[in-house]
Amino acid sequence: MSREEAERRGRRGESLAAWYLWLCGWRILAKRQRVGAGEVDLVARKGRTVAFIEVKWRSSRAALDQAIDERRLRRVARAAEALVPRFAGPGDDIRIDVILLAPGQWPRRIANAWQPGA
Repeated sequence: MSREEAERRGRRGESLAAWYLWLCGWRILAKRQRVGAGEVDLVARKGRTVAFIEVKWRSSRAALDQAIDERRLRRVARAAEALVPRFAGPGDDIRIDVILLAPGQWPRRIANAWQPGA
């Protein structure tokens, strides 16, 4: 798959994840937030919870099992740390979520996927 095709699929996955979150009552605050430490695909809020979300799109459900690992989550966590002041206020709960997508499958959401020191 070409880099361009991968980029297009990634954007489509992020759009689908945003719709899914919206249907679940989340408000999308931002998409594709890049900072020196990395990138966060989506930033969403529901009540006092702000989630920094990594979205992974794969060609099959089986491929999703290897889509996310500690190294990727650490990179998202560093980017989220830099973005917290922009999107969260005092008293907000902050977390890192992952949404896994594959054709013909319901989205799989892993809430609070990154817990440093755990």
